[in-house]
Amino acid sequence: MTRVTLEICVDDAAGIAAASEGGADRLELCAALALGGLTPSAGLIALAARSPLPALAMIRPRAGDFVWSEAEREAMRAEIAAVRAAGLAGVVIGASLPDGRLDAGTLAELVAAAAGLDITLHRAIDLTPDPAEAMRLVHDLGIRRVLSSGGARTAELGLARLAVMARAAPEVSVMPGGGISAGNVGVFLTAFGEAPPREIHASCSVPAPTPTLPAVAEFGFQPPAARTTDAGRVRALRLAIDQVAIDQAAV
Repeated sequence: MTRVTLEICVDDAAGIAAASEGGADRLELCAALALGGLTPSAGLIALAARSPLPALAMIRPRAGDFVWSEAEREAMRAEIAAVRAAGLAGVVIGASLPDGRLDAGTLAELVAAAAGLDITLHRAIDLTPDPAEAMRLVHDLGIRRVLSSGGARTAELGLARLAVMARAAPEVSVMPGGGISAGNVGVFLTAFGEAPPREIHASCSVPAPTPTLPAVAEFGFQPPAARTTDAGRVRALRLAIDQVAIDQAAV
């Protein structure tokens, strides 16, 4: 079994360090993971550019849906240019129509802006009513990777749809993400028969420490559900992935 790439999503400097320490292969760099990830700041992008791990920056200018106005598309093109100038490996993009289908025109525009960079289509695909159709569009656009929970709250609940997606466009890497941990990753690596996922996405997070000053929480500077990347969880997931490969090789 080929080594499975482990991508860890992070939204601060400590997360970058924890992912590297724990044995991740790649970063998905974001701001505000509690909102599903937004475009990271220039400072965080600069830190990631100095990391030993390749990093793909989320390109998402606001929370909410993925139906973008012209002004937002302009902002996203500028964000892609900034990521390129900083020397990061790539970007994570997505765009939807109001009915949830992928927005082919906007995606083509963003792909053109990111030419030469590594590109992931994010979980906007989980909103589409026809995942097979969406995967064929992804393939035609030249996007090489899709992050998905299989249209469910967790990737484990979305396994059947993930399998449909993988069959619809075998040339595109379907990267499961959403609730994946050392305890359940084996399910994903054995569920698709002869074509298991080549990449896994996870947060490997734990609840953030309670602020020393109560006012930090009271004023809303840290939300109650705040989480932080944990190097131990990254390491455990990396070991669990590698153990599956060892077990399969022994069969």
